[in-house]
Amino acid sequence: MEERDLGTQPLDAMMTAWGMSNNEVVAVSTEQLTHKQIQRARNGRRLSLKMMQKVNRAFNVTIWFKLSDVQKETYFEYMHKHLFNYAKGYDADFADPNEALRKVIAAGSEEA
Repeated sequence: MEERDLGTQPLDAMMTAWGMSNNEVVAVSTEQLTHKQIQRARNGRRLSLKMMQKVNRAFNVTIWFKLSDVQKETYFEYMHKHLFNYAKGYDADFADPNEALRKVIAAGSEEA
């Protein structure tokens, strides 16, 4: 039987780093995500590829709404392999190309 509880996921740390709540992601999603689904995704409950992609799209859109037009030009769109450590292609040594942008957003500034 495949392990279903895989521990806290990179998604959790990324949401925290971007200052994002489950509620924001649910509100932005056009695919009827629930708070429970986001919480399961963060806590490491194994999700189907389709559900990982749904969470991933909502995650990116939530960030997109925080960015200025200039910042949007430099934003690197995350893929599900960046958010879930059990996704095919996951790289534990992934360096976030949005780190500088994220720090600017966290500081509440407009420059990228």
